[in-house]
Amino acid sequence: MIVNAAPSARQIFKEVWKVLIALFVWDVIVTITYFVLPFTAPSLPLTIFGSALALFLGFRSNSAYERWWEGRSLWGLMINASRNLARSTRNYMPDPEAADMKRRIVKRQIAYVNALRCQLRRQSPDSEVLRMLSKGDADLALARTNVANGILDGTGRRINEARLAGWIDTIQQAQMEAVLVDIANAQGGMERLKNTPLPVQYRFLPTLFTHLFCILLPIGLVETLQYATPLGSTIAGLMFLAVLAIGDDLVDPFANTVHDLPLNAMCRTIEIDLLQSIGEEAPEPIKPDRDGVLW
Repeated sequence: MIVNAAPSARQIFKEVWKVLIALFVWDVIVTITYFVLPFTAPSLPLTIFGSALALFLGFRSNSAYERWWEGRSLWGLMINASRNLARSTRNYMPDPEAADMKRRIVKRQIAYVNALRCQLRRQSPDSEVLRMLSKGDADLALARTNVANGILDGTGRRINEARLAGWIDTIQQAQMEAVLVDIANAQGGMERLKNTPLPVQYRFLPTLFTHLFCILLPIGLVETLQYATPLGSTIAGLMFLAVLAIGDDLVDPFANTVHDLPLNAMCRTIEIDLLQSIGEEAPEPIKPDRDGVLW
């Protein structure tokens, strides 16, 4: 996620240079053709076309942003639920008898959020997952199709073991299980966003109409703008393509690009809060890179 007030010029140029060149070349071709060949450019209702296209792109961008914001809201719930689980574990289980169990549950939750991050980004579990699990726990979780859910199931079993050992009662177990339910519900919402794309009408038609508009734009402007057609048409077309790109950037909040949610930073926030809650040393927060991107 770009956290600076504006993205760097290098980042902007990297994303738009291909589109700019394609637009400018087409506009130049139309302009040269207009002056070389004796033809009259058709009068196109570009205002009507542009207004209709703006409606298409507006609906698409709003839908994409709603998905992005829902993903951020679900991760906010995950952060709060993780803190609640750590607090309940610390306060309910006695010291020193259950000290090791406390650490295991807390570290399992840290491993869980990192495993969920990897799943949402279509990546294999990384070192941030494995370093928080013992060898046996890691083998059991990695054997599951849904690694994150396997880790969460294991946490529920640890809580049940604590009840059987007499460290918590059934009421406390039920309260901790309710937090696990909140965590599982948040994961389900994230998986729904990841696995359910926008309807094809929202993806195909705005793209088709935007490119068609950019093709027709210099033909309709060349009689008015004359030699300035390549510049004016390129800038106008780029505006519509930029709105189209915004929808593409936001539609999948877990795609691991500069425009998506900073899952690494949020997982690190959870790790810091949970380790400090049980009195262990925590790492530093993740900071934006030199381009102002927080991963």
